Parts: sequence; C-alpha cells; structure tokens
Amino acid sequence: MQIPSLINRGRNGFNMTPMIDVVFLLIIFFLVASHLSDQDTQIELELPSAESSVPQDATNSNRVTLNVPVEGQIVFSGDEISLEQLPKLVNSLKENYGEDVEVRVRSSRRVTYETIAPILRECALAGIWNVTFAVYKKQNE
Repeated sequence: MQIPSLINRGRNGFNMTPMIDVVFLLIIFFLVASHLSDQDTQIELELPSAESSVPQDATNSNRVTLNVPVEGQIVFSGDEISLEQLPKLVNSLKENYGEDVEVRVRSSRRVTYETIAPILRECALAGIWNVTFAVYKKQNE
C-alpha cells in the first residue's frame, strides 16, 4: 500500500466561484429593485403646487406611493385599485410596514377632493398617520 505524500499535493485554497456568483446575483437584485421602486414616480402627473414643501427623503424605505391620475382611478405599483380593494390594501400596508409606514399621494392638480377623500379615510381607519402629498414648490416671484 502506498502512503500518500503531502509534498505532491496541490495547494488547498478557497473556491471563489460561489462567492462571485452570489455577488453578481446581489448586484442584479439591487438593480432590479431600484428600478421597480422608481416605477411609482414615473407616471406623468401635473402635480399641484404649494407655497412650502419638504424635500423627499430618499432613505425612507417605508414609503408607499399611490398615484391618482386625472381619470380618478387609484394606481398602486402599476395596478389600478378599486375603492372596494382600497381598505384591504391600506390594512396590508399597515401590517407589512408597521407604525412607520408613509403613504405618499401623487395626484393630478385637476383631481377633486372626492377622489382623494377615500384614501385619507382608509388611512385614518387603519391607523396610518403619515400621509403626504407630492407637490411642486412655487417659485418666488
């Protein structure tokens, strides 16, 4: 029987292939995730203007955007939400994001309050206190 010799063996090292695969998968995931998070603000809307505004905090991961175009429907993540589905959506937002969820309403300036009121009512019923509106800041003249 031959005794194995440690001198002839190759060098033992770490196999870096799985780690490189994981890094590439993470890069692809974050690229896709950042594209999807910006999708809610891609809808062309003529936002209302306000005398004062607060710049958007880009680090808030608990922000959910509801778009309300001129036609009056409510759009969430590219899908149209009916008024019957709105309570279920708002309650699931509260369950998934907790107390710190922020609901951002992006509506056209020509949308009436009748269209926005159900969103505010359902947020209040669900206990969501942080509801903001996307606006343009008026330029000083």
